[in-house]
Amino acid sequence: MRIAVLGGGHGCWAAAAELAEQGHDVRWWRRDARAHEALRAAGAVTVRDHRGTRQVPVGDADGAIRPVTDLAEAVREAALIVIPLPSTTHQDLAARLAPLLADGQVVFLPPGTLGSVLFAKAMAGAGNSAEVAFAETGTLPYLARRHGDTEIVISCYATRLPTGVFPSRLADKAFGVLREAYPSVEAAEDGLSGALMNAGPIIHPPLIMMNAGPLEHFEAWDIHNEGTQQSIRRVTDALDAERVALREALGYRAPHFPLADHYATDGEEWMYGRAAHEKLTDSGDWREKIDLLSHRYMLEDTRLGLSLLVSVGRWAGVPTPVAQGLLSIASAITGRDLYAEGRTLESLGLAGLSRDELAQLLVEGFES
Repeated sequence: MRIAVLGGGHGCWAAAAELAEQGHDVRWWRRDARAHEALRAAGAVTVRDHRGTRQVPVGDADGAIRPVTDLAEAVREAALIVIPLPSTTHQDLAARLAPLLADGQVVFLPPGTLGSVLFAKAMAGAGNSAEVAFAETGTLPYLARRHGDTEIVISCYATRLPTGVFPSRLADKAFGVLREAYPSVEAAEDGLSGALMNAGPIIHPPLIMMNAGPLEHFEAWDIHNEGTQQSIRRVTDALDAERVALREALGYRAPHFPLADHYATDGEEWMYGRAAHEKLTDSGDWREKIDLLSHRYMLEDTRLGLSLLVSVGRWAGVPTPVAQGLLSIASAITGRDLYAEGRTLESLGLAGLSRDELAQLLVEGFES
């Protein structure tokens, strides 16, 4: 099928390459029209993973991946639009995409931080009444890092992708499309359920806040290797328990994909399979310099992800003291009110809804 991949992050490279290798017609759009020049010159993306190293052709006419500079051209007639970008990009991209979407399309946000609602709201605000499904899942389908101008290294592929659809009345059609590209997707109840599967706000804020000293002192520090110690894991488990308690209070069913399974070697299969943590640390690609003021672990997973957890907890009457504490520490580190800047029910205009009203919205969606 025709698929549009939007963005230039590591996950976007991995998505374009994998989906093209599956035989799909992939159009790859980036904001920076010059960003694809090296790939055009090379004529291929080099992919390196557990299967070895190979080339995926790139070209305007005969490439498996077709780079495009016009957003409307990229999404025109695409059955699936994949946006594996940080949620910090959503506000701008949602406004640009809103008038371009057409009946039957599926927009996939891996992960979303309730981006499914944000994109749908932008579409309604633009007066576009097309029937479009917005899906979001708990993590990127890949653990990947770009090497140089033409190579992507994929350390791990997701084996289970818990995914919610907004509005959920379109879920059956959406999953029919999604599974052609990502057979590992598993149905969650709705868009909010999918948002509350997001692993990033659980794993990254404790790691960066509790490794702040080494991150500022050393040229490079691997928060997932030396930076993952038992005291930090206990905080992560407590934070994840708040997420699971919130899901249960809202009536969402197991599996909740507890993050402890990510670290286990013999437990339940997590999103990246068993022993996912070892695959990540063995790659060496996550030994990096993390600027606590600008890195996406702070601006996305903490500012947007933790603020969403705290917001939904307040709305539902479920305490989230660890999430609130980490968010407060992050605000002190950055000198910014990250909750006020966050993606919250307040910022989405949903905080005044009753439980019944929110439940209806999650099923029916917005009226344009």
